[in-house]
Amino acid sequence: MAPVNAQASLEGRDIVCVGFADWDADLWTNQHHLMSRLAAAGNTVLFVESLGLRRPELARRDISRIWRRLRRGLSPPRAVDGLHVLSPLLIPAHGHRLVRAINRRLLGALVSRAARRLGMRRPILWAYVPQAESLIDVLDPSLLVYHCVDDIAAHERIDTGAVAAEERYAARADIVLASSPPLAERLRRLARNVIYAPNVADTELFAGALHPGPVDPAMEALPHPRILFTGAIVQIKLDFELIGELARLRPDWSIALVGPVGPGDPSTDVSALAAQPNIHLLGHRPHVALPSVLRGADAAIIPYAINQLTRSIFPMKVYEYLAAGLPVVATPLPSLAEVGEIATGTSASEMAALLDRALAEDGPQRRAERSRIASRHSWDARLREIAEAIASIEAADGTGVPG
Repeated sequence: MAPVNAQASLEGRDIVCVGFADWDADLWTNQHHLMSRLAAAGNTVLFVESLGLRRPELARRDISRIWRRLRRGLSPPRAVDGLHVLSPLLIPAHGHRLVRAINRRLLGALVSRAARRLGMRRPILWAYVPQAESLIDVLDPSLLVYHCVDDIAAHERIDTGAVAAEERYAARADIVLASSPPLAERLRRLARNVIYAPNVADTELFAGALHPGPVDPAMEALPHPRILFTGAIVQIKLDFELIGELARLRPDWSIALVGPVGPGDPSTDVSALAAQPNIHLLGHRPHVALPSVLRGADAAIIPYAINQLTRSIFPMKVYEYLAAGLPVVATPLPSLAEVGEIATGTSASEMAALLDRALAEDGPQRRAERSRIASRHSWDARLREIAEAIASIEAADGTGVPG
């Protein structure tokens, strides 16, 4: 058997990635970080934007997105950020069997045509949604990857058929990457090669918050102590009542919520939060600007509601906060049980007490230690782990790395 070359296994490859979001989404997620790095490593990457599995609502965000998709839907893939992005024009009614059949044919035709334009031959098919199964026959992929970062069955607004598609795709996948322990446990009942791969961070970027530099002006204007949340502000994930109670328990704290309101949940109502004088909705910041936000914070929170959806989530912000050195207090998500640097509380009063202690005990040495621990959880380290797994599979079946 030839020696395993992990680095070569993810260099110079053709990769078709079927994502669960648009490439220009407000918040960069797992798919954006990994695919941009794979493109930078010399791979030809075709990123297929969200298939529109969530039923659209008559909200401005959804209407705007539908109009944008109509404009882009019949165009060839566009070059952006070193890769190629395809916006497939599908019928947004996946709950109907006939529509699903039509969409499968449309998706296959659009993606195969785009892949041919890019000169792709037997690409890796890297799917974040199991509906990518319809591409297996048309692409004849050299490798199947299922990257599961969410419990699709827990999304009330996801149309039917997704669970069965996941069972089929996971069973055929060469590698299944699961971002939380509950997901890994569930998927091991469906697939033969499941790797637990929690979300990580651009640790080098966020560690910059430890060093002197500019502070986001809106954060700078707030009184200390500043308690920060960054990410999507949506009612399906966040515990709005807990956040409001925390603000009432500590009226001298500034609670800053930094992120877009309502992505994936357009009906989100933040009026009750906005009405509290010490809760500050500061809006969206680009990913590269977040260190200046974290540099101005005294502590960070992950105030997720505990429900079927969040029980399977490993939040992107975990290692971003820690890389920036911040003390972190969260609600008790199952995925955080193994992260010893995060304190968890089940109520606003418990979280307030934990934050009191964290603020009193924090200092430069503790921040540096948190950042050092987080540095082991980078996107580059995650890619090396995935590359090693792919190299082992290809060495075992004798395919090697396609030329």
